[in-house]
Formats: sequence, structure tokens, C-alpha cells
Amino acid sequence: MAPENKNRATAAAILPLVGGARNIDSIAHCMTRLRLGLKDRTLVQDDALKALPAVMGVVEDDTYQIVLGPGTVARVAPEFEALVAEEPPQVGSGPEELAARGAELKAARKAANATPFKLFLRKVANIFVPLIPALIGCGIIAGLNGLLVNLGWLPGVTPALAAIASGFMALIAVFVGYNTAKEFGGTPVLGGAVASIIVFAGVAKITVFGQTLAPGQGGVLGALGAALLAVYVERWCRRWVPEALDVLVTPTLTVLVSGLVTLYGLMFLAGEVSTGIGHGANWLLDNTGAFAGLVLGGLFLPLVMLGLHQALIPIHTTLIEQQGYTVLLPILAMAGAGQVGCAMAVYLRAKHNEPLRTTIKSALPAGFLGVGEPLIYGVSLPLGRPFVTACVGGAAGGAFVGLFSMLGDKVGSTAIGPSGWALFPLLQGSHGLGTTIAIYAGGLLVGYAVGFLATYYFGFTRATLTDLNTAPVSTETETEAETGASADAPAEQPATA
Repeated sequence: MAPENKNRATAAAILPLVGGARNIDSIAHCMTRLRLGLKDRTLVQDDALKALPAVMGVVEDDTYQIVLGPGTVARVAPEFEALVAEEPPQVGSGPEELAARGAELKAARKAANATPFKLFLRKVANIFVPLIPALIGCGIIAGLNGLLVNLGWLPGVTPALAAIASGFMALIAVFVGYNTAKEFGGTPVLGGAVASIIVFAGVAKITVFGQTLAPGQGGVLGALGAALLAVYVERWCRRWVPEALDVLVTPTLTVLVSGLVTLYGLMFLAGEVSTGIGHGANWLLDNTGAFAGLVLGGLFLPLVMLGLHQALIPIHTTLIEQQGYTVLLPILAMAGAGQVGCAMAVYLRAKHNEPLRTTIKSALPAGFLGVGEPLIYGVSLPLGRPFVTACVGGAAGGAFVGLFSMLGDKVGSTAIGPSGWALFPLLQGSHGLGTTIAIYAGGLLVGYAVGFLATYYFGFTRATLTDLNTAPVSTETETEAETGASADAPAEQPATA
């Protein structure tokens, strides 16, 4: 089957299982998940959806999230959107009826997850997630270029590779500004225009608080703040500026006011915060590396469950801007290693539970590549204690990588998004590439081993193991048993008065 047909077939298989096109309120996707806004959650057939070969798992938050994996989701999402657009409306059961039927359930679910802090983090994530493919591509090219420079190969090509790898990072503030305005309800291009001030070379002629500004000062944090300010200025203008003058006055005032505040306040403040983040991350790993790695690696999975990991995305991006790589991501990736080790232990302990073992076999390849949702939601989290032992494995791997950071061998990633084995092409550190790869690989092995051992020996109670390995009696066996019992039993005597 051609790739296009395969992706369309996957989308076509998913659509009826989520209630059809009339039940779809919104469609989006991140690195691994197809995120659907649904009008009526009760129309979703969860078990049938999970049984699809392309589906690695499902997650329910403010949207219904179907885990398809990196690469696949980016191809299936457009096909899914096309199918939704193609389906004609049906008389008598249109969007109004579906919305009315599912309104109460949807409102209750959103109320449980719609705390102001989580909503803000979700918006921040929506700003940065669309940038991840470019970060990955440019990061890999930067790593390849560094390798060629160190080896002294292709000296005529490496400058071109450096330009290709660095171009996006030089202008990332503009993209962040554009996405920020779009996410918070402003005009995207105005957000990008204000954020572009930060990377304009001419800011070097401006002095603020006795210091000369530097192009790029404040980075993505400054761009986010500048664009957010532009949104509020634009809203104020839309409210008070007469319609006849709106097209001229609103964009002018938005860029002027936001630009002045950015130059004479935000760039300096965001620059101090960005510098503090860089110094703080380095100090943390230089002085408490093993302990910091243990805490970060152990707590990352619970942070993911709570949605709080999204707060780390601007921090990663800031570190990449400042240092060329983020030292936090390789440590956090150890959480996935603990999850893989845990799953292998569950596989061995649940010898007679074929459905669970089948789930593990299908999810492990994705787990090795850093896609942990199928193992989390399909294996460790439902079992309870194995989720905790998986976190123990992540803590051990994080402590291993953090220990080497304390010793001066920092391991970093030039982009965010990938994890597990998929992170190897993006690795960069304070010493040679061979040392960096060896430390990261060692951390993965420690995470696998400790996650496995902790789960194998401490992940189950006797009762849990008994339940896991109790094979259900098949219908045929039950029928045969009943037939045999009937044959052996004496014939029932007729009742007498």
C-alpha cells in the first residue's frame, strides 16, 4: 500500500470510532498525538480505537489525544482533516444536536482541567510545539557540521551547513512572537513584527539602564513577553479606536507602544532572566549533578501526567539559544528508559497474560525511540506500582548523567522533542562527541536496568501477580464443562403431586 493510501486508511479507520465528522470540534497535532476536540465524548469507541494497528494509545485531557507516534501523526492529521471536510452534514443530527448532547460532559471535563495555570502552560506549549520540527532539523545539521569541522572534512561545505543550521535559531524570536499573538488572540504578524525588534542588529545603538543592548538579548522569553504585550495593546485599540481609523491607527500604536516597552524594559529584564536560567542550570548540574539528575529523572513522568512538563519548553529553548544545547533534556529522557525497563519486567512477570504481553511487544519499539505514552497508559500506570518503579529507573539514569555533569562532562541536546535512541543524532556536550554519546548511552542502560530490577522485585504484590497470570476461561471450555456435567448428572425426575 502506498504511504499516502496507508495514512488515509488510518485516518478513515479512526474517524468513525471517534463519532464521525459531525462529532469533531477541532483538529490539531503535536509530535506524537492527534488532538481532537469532541462534541460528545460518549460517542468514542475506546477499545476499538486502541485495537487499531497504527494507534499506540489514547490520552484524555481537555482534548481527546490519539498517540500515533512521530512522523506518522504529521501525515495522518492532514488526511483526517480532509475526511472531516468531505463528510456532508446530516439532517436531523447536525452539530447542534451533538453539541447539546455532549455539552454537559464536555463542560465537566474541561472544568476539571481548566485551572488558569494549566491553561497558561498549554498555551505556552502551543507556541513552541510547532517550532520543534525546525529545531530538530537544524539541530541535526548543526551536529553534522560540528563533526565535519572536528574531523577537518569538507571545509568548503561546513560554512554553508553552519548558515543553514543557524538561520532558524537567529530568527526564532520572530516565530515565537508570531505564534504567541496567534495563540492569545492577536494578529500574528503584529506579534512577529514586535518580536523581530529583539533580533534587529540596530538595537546595539540603544542604551538602557547604562547598558548597551545586544541583538537577541532576552531571546525567546523576551519575544514571548513582547508579543503578549502587543496582543493586549491591540485589544485596547480595537475597543477604543474608531472603525474608520482602525486600519491605520491600531497596527501603528500596537507596534510603537509594544516596541518601545520591549526596547526600554522587556529586553533588559528578559535578558537577565535568560542569563539566570543558564547560570542556574549550570550551577545545579555543576554542584548537585547526581542529586539534581535523580530528582529530575524521577519526577519527569509525574510532571507529564500533570501537564506541568510544558513549563520546561521555554527553558529548553532558552538554553539552546544561549549555549547551543539544553543540558536538561538528556537527563529528563532517562524517565523513558525507566519506563522501558519496567515494561520488560512486566512482560516477564505476566507470563500468562497474553493481551498485556502483546501490548508491551507492540509498544516497546516506540518506547526505545522515546515515545513513552503507549507504555505509560497501556502498561505501567494502570498497574499502579510499576509506574513508581519506572520512575525509580528514570531517577537512577538521571543521577548517572548528572554525576558526569558534576565531573565536568556535560551532555546536552541541540533540539527538543526526540528522546530515547532518537536523541543520539542531537547530542552535544562539553567534551568530545564520543564521550557525550557514551555517557548518554550509559544513562539509558542504567535506567533500563534499574527500572527492570525495581519492577521485577518490587513492582507487584502476590495478589497482583495472581490476577495478572490468571488465564480467563474460554467460552468453548466453559461449554464443554457444562455439557460434560450435564451428561454425568442423573436425569431429572418429573415432579409429582
